[in-house]
Amino acid sequence: MAALLVVMFVVFVAIGVPISFALGVVSFVGISSLDMIPNTVVFSKMFNGLTSFTLLAVPLFILAANLMNEGAITEKLIDCCNSLVGHFRGGLAYSNVLVSMIFAGISGSSQADTAGVGKIFIPAMEKQGYDKGTSVGVTAASSTLGSIIPPSITMVVYAGISNVSTGALFMSGLVPGILLGLAMMAVVKMYSKKKNFPKCERVPMKQAMKQTLDSLPALLTPIILIGGIVTGWFTPTESAAFACIYALIVGILYYKTIKIKNLPRILIETMKMSSLSLFALATANALGELLSYYQLNVLVQNFFANMSGGKLVFLIVVVAFFMFVGTFMDAVPAMILFVPIILPAATNLGISPIILGLIIVVTLALGLVTPPYGLCLLIASSISGITIEDAFKGTLPYFLSSLAVLALLVLFPELWLAIPATFFPGLF
Repeated sequence: MAALLVVMFVVFVAIGVPISFALGVVSFVGISSLDMIPNTVVFSKMFNGLTSFTLLAVPLFILAANLMNEGAITEKLIDCCNSLVGHFRGGLAYSNVLVSMIFAGISGSSQADTAGVGKIFIPAMEKQGYDKGTSVGVTAASSTLGSIIPPSITMVVYAGISNVSTGALFMSGLVPGILLGLAMMAVVKMYSKKKNFPKCERVPMKQAMKQTLDSLPALLTPIILIGGIVTGWFTPTESAAFACIYALIVGILYYKTIKIKNLPRILIETMKMSSLSLFALATANALGELLSYYQLNVLVQNFFANMSGGKLVFLIVVVAFFMFVGTFMDAVPAMILFVPIILPAATNLGISPIILGLIIVVTLALGLVTPPYGLCLLIASSISGITIEDAFKGTLPYFLSSLAVLALLVLFPELWLAIPATFFPGLF
């Protein structure tokens, strides 16, 4: 029966069935075949998997991102970044990465970044003379920063699974997220000469200052959110709620771009986007019950526990494993299924759950731009109208630069605990 379930899951994924539905059907069929487990377990596990207060941050951060896009706050950020770096060769590409770094500090969602930033940047870059592959590649790759630079929805989910401090996990992603952005900018610098990227005219200082001041409410948002979490003013979930209120007030009262009549549509879009992640999380919980019956958790745990080579080999295997899983599965169900299995082995080796979470989150973020799943790649390529193959070719240089930063995380894991240890000394 186990082999049949594996074949069923592979077939579903191969023919394009959404991963959440594939997990749900396999879970129901598998548990239905077991006489000792009632079918109602599937639904109780799905429901109980969503009763965490921490997970409330998922729809709230998505709502904050949608309010920003609706309120033209994203456009203000783009204008500001263009005025700062647009006059360099490859200026729009630099600006694309910079905007994604700032947007990541507000929304926590890579998909929202791709959709919101991509629909503006991709047509603008193509109009200015960038090839489609580069336009899509820079956008998709830089969007992955939304899962790494705090606040991050995937970090919220990991913290809920592993019972670690969300604030400490957020702070661990700050420096690696910035390094990933700088690495992508380095690739832009290298290709700007090779491909003769276009550049914009320098914006006069007075106009640049005006655009910076105009986007100040948006620029302050990451500082307010991260600062509030670090100082203990509010929890990550409360910070997500604050981000929604802040974006709503700025959009209605300051920029006057959000109309009250549009709020129902924004809420419906938020519910649609949130349901994708949350339903996948629910069905993954049900599958976890099935896997525990077949003792897959014991097999995987024994595999990692008996592995020779110490911490380094363990982390390399973890990266390879989640890189493979991330090619066909979203980060949320992947973490729900496998983090509880791997975490005990990591703890036995003396690896901090914070470091393990950071490495897993970064690895799964790269899965957002790798076919066949690659959700950010799919969104960006659909905006440009090119094939997934061409989109991935354009993304590959930026993907490789991210792999280099991931290698640093694996080689020097303890180095990245410095910042969270400073702000949360009682946890280390």
